[in-house]
Amino acid sequence: MVLKLDPFQIQAIVAHAESTYPEECCGLLLGIADSTSNTVVEVQPVENNWSAEPAESFDKTRRYEIAPQSMLAAMREGRDRNLTIVGIYHSHPDNPAVPSECDRQLAWQHYSYVIMSVEQGVAIDWQSWSLDDTHQFQPEEIWMPPIAGERMSMGNG
Repeated sequence: MVLKLDPFQIQAIVAHAESTYPEECCGLLLGIADSTSNTVVEVQPVENNWSAEPAESFDKTRRYEIAPQSMLAAMREGRDRNLTIVGIYHSHPDNPAVPSECDRQLAWQHYSYVIMSVEQGVAIDWQSWSLDDTHQFQPEEIWMPPIAGERMSMGNG
């Protein structure tokens, strides 16, 4: 699978990730899915709805949750615009842009998962991942159109 998005969409994710640091940010990627690619049309930031149970030691600095209402609203909006949810993005504060075991357990096949690594409040790397048939994350190829006179120095795009 190939994730297609543009540098402005990545910059929107960067801005969201840096503004929520040290907590994880999260959002939805609306677009068009076909058998070979997920093409992002819109980045939709959403609130990190994570609320740890008293017995859990993780908080919003290590976990994220997208409220079901946010998913449903995005699905409805997408349907009205002939779009679908093609992926989810979130940040990893002070950790690499690599999926955690929790990320894997909660992931769905056919979605692209963009992870933004944020160190000390500055986004430093990003990667996209997708689940294979054995429910393991694999790096996802990224395609971005060039912008005349600009270079993206971050990520694998």
